[in-house]
Amino acid sequence: MKFEVETLPNYRIAYVRRVGPYGPANFEVMEKLKKWAKEKNLLESATLFAIPQDNPETTLPENCRFDASIVLPDDYQVDDSVLEGELSGGKYLVYEVKHTADEIQKAYTEIFQSLQRNGYEMDNKPIMEKYIGDMINTPYCEICVPVK
Repeated sequence: MKFEVETLPNYRIAYVRRVGPYGPANFEVMEKLKKWAKEKNLLESATLFAIPQDNPETTLPENCRFDASIVLPDDYQVDDSVLEGELSGGKYLVYEVKHTADEIQKAYTEIFQSLQRNGYEMDNKPIMEKYIGDMINTPYCEICVPVK
């Protein structure tokens, strides 16, 4: 599986969080965020991140946190209908993946093998799915894996 090594900056974000088992409900959270962003004229040239905060192998499904987020301009004032936060930048391996449930699941399996094969160690930050510009409307995303 091919990847690029990228250094991501810190991002100021607005996000919507869902707590519960990962699955189709995560899509609904992202749609809620996109609706909010569209109403605020932020969606046009947006960078979006889907962030599963917890490992479902070590966290009970009902406690898994999922954040749908959008990068904010520095001067943007967030209202109380979304949360505000910061994503930590750093070194990431970035994989472009077809955005279907099967391809994403397959990618996660291959990514961990790729890390070991290429001598990378995962950093203690969540893996993120990133959508930029046209990726919001096309069936691809980037899976960003934090490495040390």
